[in-house]
Amino acid sequence: MGMFCYQCEQTANGSGCAAHGVCGKAPEVANLQDRLLEEIKRIAKNVPQSKEVSHFITESLFSTVTNVDFDPERFKGLLAKAMSIGKGSCDQATEALIKKRKEKFGDDVAGLQELLMYGIKGMAAYIHHARVLGKEDQSVYNFLRDCLSFLADGPEDINELLKYNIKCGEVNLRVMELLDSANTGVYGHPVPTKVRITPIRGKAILVSGHDLKDLYDLLKQTEGKGINVYTHGEMLPAHGYPELKNFKHLAGNYGGAWQDQQKEFAVFPGSILMTTNCIQRPSENYKNSLFTSGLVGWPGVCHIDNSNFAPVIEAALSADGFNQDGPEKYINVGFGHNAVLSIADKVIEAVKSGAVKHFYLIGGCDGARSGRNYYTEFAEKVPKDSIILTLACGKYRFNKLDFGTVAGLPRLLDIGQCNDAYSAIQIAVALSKAFNTDVNGLPLSLILSWYEQKAVVILLTLLSLGIKNIRLGPTLPAFITPALLKTLVEKFAIKPITTADEDLAAILG
Repeated sequence: MGMFCYQCEQTANGSGCAAHGVCGKAPEVANLQDRLLEEIKRIAKNVPQSKEVSHFITESLFSTVTNVDFDPERFKGLLAKAMSIGKGSCDQATEALIKKRKEKFGDDVAGLQELLMYGIKGMAAYIHHARVLGKEDQSVYNFLRDCLSFLADGPEDINELLKYNIKCGEVNLRVMELLDSANTGVYGHPVPTKVRITPIRGKAILVSGHDLKDLYDLLKQTEGKGINVYTHGEMLPAHGYPELKNFKHLAGNYGGAWQDQQKEFAVFPGSILMTTNCIQRPSENYKNSLFTSGLVGWPGVCHIDNSNFAPVIEAALSADGFNQDGPEKYINVGFGHNAVLSIADKVIEAVKSGAVKHFYLIGGCDGARSGRNYYTEFAEKVPKDSIILTLACGKYRFNKLDFGTVAGLPRLLDIGQCNDAYSAIQIAVALSKAFNTDVNGLPLSLILSWYEQKAVVILLTLLSLGIKNIRLGPTLPAFITPALLKTLVEKFAIKPITTADEDLAAILG
């Protein structure tokens, strides 16, 4: 069975996975995902709006994001439900898969169609995270439906496709606002916090992914059981939230970014919970210690339903745990927009006095492909009179380095998850107002890394805000053709990364 997928940065040969997904996605799963997407286009076009349908569309989109669900049986269930809702046919669905669209419309049009699809996939992830914490907006669901209906008609007008993509970024700003409101409304605004990055003797559970609610529920269920809970990957920023850091057994952070999980999980002496996208093929030496929740799935891995984490707890209690404390080491998190804007006067004064000359937002997705050490080198070479803002798992390339302070301020400010991109935007907008300019007029440079579809929709959001001169890497998306890149460069001055030295020289003039 063949497949075609080029939605992530690590796609085979920089052009597309045709035999098996680099991420671990089997051809059967790839084709089930494609068929599911065609069915939800049909649902959006033909089935009346309802909350149930809106939630199903959102969950279906999120399930097809890179590194979320690899279980064919779960996709067969979703597909069956989709056909029941939309009264569709799989045979009809297979007529509109990506390769067929490329043949029918050409690479430029198909690429813009896929860019929109990947944008709404990323948006669906944020919508889902906000919804589980009680925040929804019907206008957002309406937009998802509108995009899917538009794509169902096979649009060919490049200007219209560009307009939809930029609108996708605009609507996603509202979605990220909802998610920010959901997270801070339930768990409080993040505050600057020291996080231990070495283990403590005792039984242990590791929580990876992005879902704060799953972490909170697990912390509640492990109170008084003598188990230390550690975060991994994108869960690191959880330590800054007051309602989460109140749990004394939230012990610290273990390991680094998602692509290192196979070696890190293999030696973790407890149980492991994967809450959202970022799962990799588990090796046999830890597969029985791994659990999934929410929309995540891997064949043969125990899935937790209804936030009942008893199996995770039992597995942790039966495992060895850490037999001794590691040497004490800490890093800092918790510099969300509320924390940074509370010291805005100090930041503004530091800029006006000349003590701080530039801001660099260095962040985004991490990944295994070579070239990402560019971000480490860039951060290390940033002038000492500058502040580095960072977010998402790309920060693991440099967040354990000591950058010191400037003008009494930390030189490295960890804003949070990729889910917290709204914070970075709010900080930039507030600074632009303080200096009576727009974001493009600030001494601010954006150096972004991407991997999957949430990064795609964040980029669309930045473009919708008119932000220019974004440096993007480590490679450009396979679905962005040279002609599309030329358009993006002309409209938004998008810049592929080169070398740290060359890019820094260009920024500093």
